[in-house]
Amino acid sequence: MSRTAKIVLTLAALSSLGLVWLIAQDSPSNHSVGESEQLIIFNAGSLAVPFKEISEEFKARHPGVKIILEAAGSRICARKIADLKRPCDVMASADYTVIDNLLIPEYADWNIKFASNEMVIVYVENSKRANNINKENWFDILLQKDVAFGRSDPNSDPCGYRALLVTILAEKFYNRPGLVESIKSKDQQYIRPKEVDLLALLETGVIDYIFIYRSVAVQHNLKYLVLPDEINLKKADLSDFYKSASVSLTGKQPGTFITKAGEPIIYGITILKNAPNRKLAMAFLTFLLDADSGGAILEKNGQSLAVPSTTETFNKLPESLKIFALPGSVK
Repeated sequence: MSRTAKIVLTLAALSSLGLVWLIAQDSPSNHSVGESEQLIIFNAGSLAVPFKEISEEFKARHPGVKIILEAAGSRICARKIADLKRPCDVMASADYTVIDNLLIPEYADWNIKFASNEMVIVYVENSKRANNINKENWFDILLQKDVAFGRSDPNSDPCGYRALLVTILAEKFYNRPGLVESIKSKDQQYIRPKEVDLLALLETGVIDYIFIYRSVAVQHNLKYLVLPDEINLKKADLSDFYKSASVSLTGKQPGTFITKAGEPIIYGITILKNAPNRKLAMAFLTFLLDADSGGAILEKNGQSLAVPSTTETFNKLPESLKIFALPGSVK
């Protein structure tokens, strides 16, 4: 083959490659949300039901999008990101402070508070003493030998440490010295990584009661005991009393610990710094936090929307998300 022919063939090959590159760059998947894109969401177990519904509605509006939902205890979700380096776009926690304490500033820049809840005691029709339990005697019933109750692991799941906070506040509120130790030491075989793991045990009669969120009870059509506002971690105007209770939890590094004080239940959400699909994550959060879209689905599932709420990371929020938050105090 002559030198001239070789040059012609080389130029043709390069031209072909350039054309392929241009076509790839002009592909719809590189310009618009909704075509063959994937979103990875780590979410609290108590958000499993509403997030499934929200994801289905979001996908209906953005055909071709694939959403991977991975539910776990909120602290476990954070550990997957920080310790296991798992890829994740969106992290939604049942306690906004999990994001503050375990992910910011290394893995996330900001945190939006977006939903509220309250602690209740859930049971079924066949639970022992179900016809007698009330606000004044629930702890006496739970401590009876033939009654079993479940709770989640405080170091894995906010619902677990909130169960302990409820008990600490109850000891003060009802003036029952020793109540905390009695509750903590009983039925430890029924502690699970996240609160929703206990539902099967309840429905099969293995346990009689669960410390859990009201929204989960609503979503699963379960009976539940509403606790006094002084201990249910619901009311903002009782924040000072809630703060009088605290628990020790594992910290960012092995062998370290943090103190978690009681406060009203507020969920938090963020997009990770190294999110594989930031554009799609932004679109999802905009849909989720809108009162007429994802917010309406949360409300339907017993999860009150708390948007806008203050955040100390307001200045670091993307401009398009600032409408869902309010400036907080600077740390």
